[in-house]
Amino acid sequence: MNDASTNKRLGDFIRAHRERQAPPPSAASRRRTPGLRREELADAAGISATWLTWLEQGREVKASVQALVRLSDALRLTPAERASLFDLAGKRDPDETVPDETELPAELLALPKEFSGPAYLLDHLWTARAWNDEAADLFTGWLDGDTSERNLLAFVFLSPTARTLIGNWQDRASRLAAEFRADFNRHPDDAAMGNLVDELKEKSSDFARLWKAQSVLGREGGERHFSHPARGELAFHQTTLLVAARPDVKLVCLTAR
Repeated sequence: MNDASTNKRLGDFIRAHRERQAPPPSAASRRRTPGLRREELADAAGISATWLTWLEQGREVKASVQALVRLSDALRLTPAERASLFDLAGKRDPDETVPDETELPAELLALPKEFSGPAYLLDHLWTARAWNDEAADLFTGWLDGDTSERNLLAFVFLSPTARTLIGNWQDRASRLAAEFRADFNRHPDDAAMGNLVDELKEKSSDFARLWKAQSVLGREGGERHFSHPARGELAFHQTTLLVAARPDVKLVCLTAR
C-alpha cells in the first residue's frame, strides 16, 4: 500500500469518527454539518486545525504518538477503534498492554480436548495452559507428569529431553527464538517477558546467541518430526490458531502424517 492510500485511509477514519461525535453544549442548536467541526476537535485534542484538515485530507503529514493519543481521547474511541487509529497511522499505542492471562476462560482452556490429535494452548509467555492427553503423550518431559516446567521455550532450550525428542532441534530452536522475538517486540516493556528472556539467556548459550541475532519470524505451521522414546519416529503437520478474543493466546494443533 502506498503512502497516499495509507494517508487517505487514516484521514477517512478520523473524519468519520469526528462526524459521529455530538456537538459541544455550546454549539448552536441547528448546524449544517454533523458531529464536531474540525476546529472543535482540534481544540479538544490540543492540535492545529490546519494540521487536522491536512490529516483528514490525506496529505503528506505524519501524526505523532502524542497527537494520536489526544485525538483518540477527544474522539472518545473504544479500545478497538483506538487500536485501528494507531494501526492506520503505523504507530504503536503507548498504552497498549498485554491482556491479563492470570485467569483464562474455561471455554478457552477446554479447546485442546476438542481435538483428536495433540493440541495445546500457549499464553503470551509461551507457557502451556491447557493440553489434551495426546499432547501429553507426545511431549515427554514437557506436558507429561514427569515435570512441572510448562514453558515451551524453557523446555526446548533447557531440557536435554527436547534435543532428542524434537527432530531437527537446531532449526526448530532457531525458529522458535525468532518467533518469540516477534511477540516480544510487540510488548518490549512487558516485565514477565523480559524476565523470561533474561533467565533463558543466562541458562542457555544457544538461546543467548539466537536472541542476540535479532531474527524475527512469523508463527508458521508445517512439518514437525519427533523421535519419541516409546513410539519411535513420528511426523505431524502443525497448525497454530490465534484466539481473536485473546490475541496473545495460541492454540497449537498437530495432525499425524
